[in-house]
Amino acid sequence: MWKVTLQAFGILLLVSFSGNFVLGWFQQNNAKPQTQHSEHPSRASDSQDQSCLCHLTGVLDDCFCDVESIDVFNNFKIYPRIKKLTERDYFRYYRVNLKRPCPFWPDDGHCSIKDCHVEPCPESKIPVGIKSGNYNKYTKAANTMSDMTECEQAKELGAINSTLSNQSKEAFADWARHDDAQDHFCELDDETSPDAEYVDLLLNPERFTGYKGPSAWRVWNSIYEENCFKPRSVYRPLNPLAPSRGDDDGEGFYKWLEGLCLEKRVFYRLISGLHSSINIHLCAKYLLDEGWGQTVWGPNVKEFRRRFDMAETKGEGTRRLKNLYFLYLIELRALYKVAPYFERSIVNLYTGNSQEDGATKDLLLQVFNEIKTFPMHFDEKSMFAGHKIEAKTLKEEFRLHFKNISRIMDCVGCSKCRLWGKLQTQGLGTALKILFSEKEIKNLPEHSPSKGFQLTRQEIVALMNAFSRLSTSIYQLHNFRLLLKENR
Repeated sequence: MWKVTLQAFGILLLVSFSGNFVLGWFQQNNAKPQTQHSEHPSRASDSQDQSCLCHLTGVLDDCFCDVESIDVFNNFKIYPRIKKLTERDYFRYYRVNLKRPCPFWPDDGHCSIKDCHVEPCPESKIPVGIKSGNYNKYTKAANTMSDMTECEQAKELGAINSTLSNQSKEAFADWARHDDAQDHFCELDDETSPDAEYVDLLLNPERFTGYKGPSAWRVWNSIYEENCFKPRSVYRPLNPLAPSRGDDDGEGFYKWLEGLCLEKRVFYRLISGLHSSINIHLCAKYLLDEGWGQTVWGPNVKEFRRRFDMAETKGEGTRRLKNLYFLYLIELRALYKVAPYFERSIVNLYTGNSQEDGATKDLLLQVFNEIKTFPMHFDEKSMFAGHKIEAKTLKEEFRLHFKNISRIMDCVGCSKCRLWGKLQTQGLGTALKILFSEKEIKNLPEHSPSKGFQLTRQEIVALMNAFSRLSTSIYQLHNFRLLLKENR
């Protein structure tokens, strides 16, 4: 009996230490992670046998949040909702130009592997409200035009409603001018280009395609070596295109990294987190078998260990995964900040189907309401907080470096990898744009477009899908934890 009492007392202390909000998440949410196992997503039982994940715990650097709290919040609160949201029509169709030439080196040709291919969506399959342009998300009257032909609807929806007041028309015009001149963090595709096509993201999922080797290395090497504020004299750990540093491989790099200002450290960690997230997607949906006309995709534990195991990566694996959690917090914070933009009645997420549109917006607002309950958001005010001129210069340097990375995505040889690379970098670029537009978002008018801050449909789709990819990565870590335990 004394043993039971001591155990119960220990559990109470643990709950008290972890925080009452964690207990609240369990009590208030009945949704379970969709796996055949019943273990808790953040539980690390037998962790001594899980060399990939046993060190993935505790507080993250440069913020006051811990891995375990994010696991619980994401896997029980966010993941089920964001997965449903990105399956809605408004968020599943993404317009992208996959034919833009690489601006940095001669194109080495597109991948010939069949799984690299992207199947564009025929125009006839795209909801008419999406085809008609960016303004339609403000046009409620468009829902009543059911008697028009599809062509007439598209023409009407693509224009500013003639019944709008002169003041509203002027606001639309100001918005267009401001949007053209705005300081974007990404190189946006021209949606009017004849090479731009709609892609159904659900029919072209992100997964392992077989694209690897020097072509893929060159893309990531260019990102890390030329755009992460790193001098060439500092060697990045496990870089296949750099000479080995022996036992000192990585030590000098992290000494250099810790000596950087917060903003430059954040930049590196965002890119590393994005890279880690993409690697998890490839490991989780790996080509396991291809025979007799049936293709089997699923988790590849061996590949996951190769990319993240402590021994095989000389300790890099845990750092990479923690950077994923850091990136998750950054995009989570951006969604928290942009919620007022979408809560306005003027924003309809218009596709042409009023029932679908209403359900989509309700689901989006549910996601925002859950995000507001998270108590440990990243504080972006700590960035660019020094001398005004120096802070402005650093911010511009930060923006241009990230914009350059978005251009490097046009150098990816695999079309499917290029698609998801462009979408996720644009989503992160949109998140950064939001974080540094706080004043403009606070001053949004309720019933008319804002002169100071706008998001195109392309940015909205990229933002939510990019965050969904991060949410999926953290959810998949739970599945890999169970698989590693089973393999042991």
